[in-house]
Formats: sequence, C-alpha cells, structure tokens
Amino acid sequence: MRIVISRTGGFAGIERRAELDTTGRPDATHLEALAHRALAPGRDAPGGRGVPDGFHYEITVDNRKVHLADPHLTDDQRELIRTILREGA
Repeated sequence: MRIVISRTGGFAGIERRAELDTTGRPDATHLEALAHRALAPGRDAPGGRGVPDGFHYEITVDNRKVHLADPHLTDDQRELIRTILREGA
C-alpha cells in the first residue's frame, strides 16, 4: 500500500510531503489499518477550515484522498501523519 501525506499551512506556511510504501515492512498491517481508519467514510467531515496558522493535511492511500485540518484529527489520523512524515521520503 502506498500512503502519501501532504502538510501545508502552519505559521511559516512551509509545505511538507512524504510517502511510504508498506510492502515488506514489519509494521505494514498496523499502518494499513491506520490508513483505512483515517479514510473511513465521514472522517473528513469535521476537518473544515481548521484554525488560523494550523496545519492542513491531504492523506492519499492508493487513489483515495481525504482532506483534514488541525485540530480536527482523530488519534488514528495523527498517528498515521506522524509516522509517515517522520519515516517517509
């Protein structure tokens, strides 16, 4: 599974993008489950506008996308974002 995270906004307005392929990873099952929960129907509904100087995210899993904004993220979405932005290239 290919997971792509794009983060924009924030105080400095710097964009950050990372992607990760779960193939062959020991934590693939966990990451794939997080990704499915992050994209669950209705998960992007509260994302809305976010807060001034907050981050906005686009999560793409294979060809499905969801748009989110701080502080309206689930715990699963936060964990997925942290993991991909930290480990993705």
